[in-house]
Amino acid sequence: MKKILQILSILTIFVMLSFASQDFYSSMTKVDYIDGSKTLKFTTKLNTSHISDAIKINPNTAQFEAEVKKYVNNNMDVYVNGGAKKLTFTGSQVKGETVWVYFETGGIGDISTLRIKNTILLGTFPKQFNLVNIAYRGKQKTMNFMRGKETNEVSF
Repeated sequence: MKKILQILSILTIFVMLSFASQDFYSSMTKVDYIDGSKTLKFTTKLNTSHISDAIKINPNTAQFEAEVKKYVNNNMDVYVNGGAKKLTFTGSQVKGETVWVYFETGGIGDISTLRIKNTILLGTFPKQFNLVNIAYRGKQKTMNFMRGKETNEVSF
């Protein structure tokens, strides 16, 4: 019995070590529809070192926010009811290992379809996985993005 427990302990350690060397690449975006202002507000959570690697700028420098803004604008497209919408960057925050990026698009009436193209970090990290959660008038939808599936659409 002791021998079996020792073998299981050793196997468990090997399995745990195999996971320890693998980095997990993901971003998460929350999209909220604000009925009063007819606005879609986006809040994106990124890993600080991952976005820093992608834009090749130290997060502690003054240029970091401007480069993050440019990067997000180049890697996120939004279409409401088939029409392209311009994203407006409203700010960002670096909090340790996390960068929060805020942007929005206005003039949104009723939404029947929402299509998003999200290539954030997909060019830098082949295994990157991006998740977008959408809240629209009491309905919740989720989109997933990865290499080969950069565009997704939901209907309301």
